[in-house]
Amino acid sequence: MDRLSWDAYNEGIDLKTQANIYLRRYGYYPKIICADQIYRTRANLTFCKQHGIRLSGPKLGRPKKNPYLAAEERKITLQDQRRRNAVEGKIGQGKRRFGLGLICTKLAETSESLIAINFLVMNLEKLLRLLFVWLYFIRSVLQRVLAFSDALRCLI
Repeated sequence: MDRLSWDAYNEGIDLKTQANIYLRRYGYYPKIICADQIYRTRANLTFCKQHGIRLSGPKLGRPKKNPYLAAEERKITLQDQRRRNAVEGKIGQGKRRFGLGLICTKLAETSESLIAINFLVMNLEKLLRLLFVWLYFIRSVLQRVLAFSDALRCLI
């Protein structure tokens, strides 16, 4: 939740800000930004080209005449769309399963608090799922170790 606004605005102007936040957080710019078509402005494309970032989506201008290059571009575009689908799916899950699409409070501060709590619960659920996977892995390893030690006892 880097930006939350109740006024209509073009979210495409946030690309530079988000890329710079990524730079501060990780020490380098991302290699790829998989974004909606609204982010593909000339200013954003120029910014990405200057910093070596590939912005997803088709290139501006006429399509390539070389069928091999056109096919390669389509393949890259499909890979980017697959990555974006995971993000869009998580947003949809937040709206359907966690109630982000049902927030109807009177005050803006209350709505913002509910949105933040929903994101917190979504992250906690992911951590809990990872914890269960990790515990299942540890249990299976311990079962194998115990089975192996029982087999060794039988041999002795």
